[in-house]
Amino acid sequence: MTSSNAKTIQKSFTGQAKNFETKSMNFTKQEYLEHMVSCANAQRSDTVLEVAAGTCICGRALAPFVKSVTCLDMTTSMLAIGKDEAEKQRLWNIDFVQGDAEKLPFSDSSFDIVISRLAFHHFSDPKRCFSEMARVLKTSGKLVIIDMEAAEELLRSTEDEIETLRDPSHVCNLSKKEFTEMFRDHHLTITTIDCTEIPVSLSAWLALTNTSAAVSDDIRKRLTDEIKGNGLTGFKPYQKNRKIYFNQRWVMMIGKKESQ
Repeated sequence: MTSSNAKTIQKSFTGQAKNFETKSMNFTKQEYLEHMVSCANAQRSDTVLEVAAGTCICGRALAPFVKSVTCLDMTTSMLAIGKDEAEKQRLWNIDFVQGDAEKLPFSDSSFDIVISRLAFHHFSDPKRCFSEMARVLKTSGKLVIIDMEAAEELLRSTEDEIETLRDPSHVCNLSKKEFTEMFRDHHLTITTIDCTEIPVSLSAWLALTNTSAAVSDDIRKRLTDEIKGNGLTGFKPYQKNRKIYFNQRWVMMIGKKESQ
């Protein structure tokens, strides 16, 4: 593994694997997956790579519409869940590969679609990972990035601090501007910028990462204080049915690779 954050990521997601597709979280929300598939506009002849695939949620959603899917992740327990789910769905055109997004084990121009979902905020070197994804993408192919958008500039460090307290594998959320610059630096013409707010239950969010009681209490207090008008976190929390929620800001950007 080349990523300096590899061990932290593997430890975190080995613990998350069992409950990663729980219905108490919205990470697998069917409506959003269908929206992603529609935006990707995959063709039957396409070969797809999902990078930092986790349980291969996007890869499995695209599999019925394409020639083949390769799901790459560094955490074997996450891939095992994805493989089991693919078998249940009778999706036989998916390969599962353990590997690092910073050094993809594929030749240049290998895939028609490369997709990565909710992974960039874990990358210690996002520009290198982006470069690798662009490298293995065919000319005229599509790169699809879905991730959480950073809070406004004044609150970015506070938001990332809380994210890292909850999950030490978190590095930082990126802004639309930062993603846009990476697309342009790699000669990818942006065809789609789509922003969606995903409601998240604070309790379910903390439970997924098995966050300790002390840290959970600290985070809950900070979000509760914000609801009361005392301090800002970047999460913009609110109460619903006497429970604390916040909206994650998901941005999906799709770029077409131009000839250089």
